[in-house]
Amino acid sequence: MSHKFIGVCLLLACLVASVHSAAKVPIAIYYESLCPDSAKFITEQLYPAVKGELRDVVDLTFVPFGKSQFFTQGAEVTFTCHHGPNECYGNKVHACAIEHIQANSYQIEYTRESLTLDFINCLMRAGKNFPDNVYPGQRCATENHINNWENIKTCANTTEGSQLLRKAGEATMRLKEPLTSVPSILFNEQFEKKVNDRAQVNFIGTLCQYVSAPQPRICAQHNAAATPSLASVSAILSSLLGLWSIRSFY
Repeated sequence: MSHKFIGVCLLLACLVASVHSAAKVPIAIYYESLCPDSAKFITEQLYPAVKGELRDVVDLTFVPFGKSQFFTQGAEVTFTCHHGPNECYGNKVHACAIEHIQANSYQIEYTRESLTLDFINCLMRAGKNFPDNVYPGQRCATENHINNWENIKTCANTTEGSQLLRKAGEATMRLKEPLTSVPSILFNEQFEKKVNDRAQVNFIGTLCQYVSAPQPRICAQHNAAATPSLASVSAILSSLLGLWSIRSFY
């Protein structure tokens, strides 16, 4: 086999990989760890969709900051959070988990992305219901195959956690339009209020509008459900014609 042929094959392989990568839809979730609306969206809309057929068509970025604020005094960073100090700690746990969670080579069924998503979903599902005021980090780590909870906890309780949360704050403040609601969902790095509102009640249907062909089967099902059938259109027209005839008669 000639070197030229091998080179062409490698080039084609790279092109295929590039096309596959480009097919993923970049989605950024700007949220807060104790925000009820954030929890509702992540646990009821985002998680079921991304754990299903759509897992291979999204490139998720989590930004756990929301309407928080931070202040710097020398090397120190202090935070005020929308739902109080517990949320500041929760935001740090999320930021540290996003930074430190790693896949285990002995458990190839779990990727770094899937482990992070599972962990965040567990934390958000717990909400404010912490029995005995115990933050559910360790429990969620154990339930979701996260083997380095101690590293995440240490990060959240040290300056590393503060620096990571500050980065999340800086990313939030760089938004072209200032964040006014939580969660805020950006598709392709763009925020549109109508899209954001629709995604919070129908994330799959909204996401499918951004997925290029060939679309996953679930997108075809949503498109079919959103498109009126010929029979239903005919029934609507018949009803309108009947109503018009009655009005004309009188």
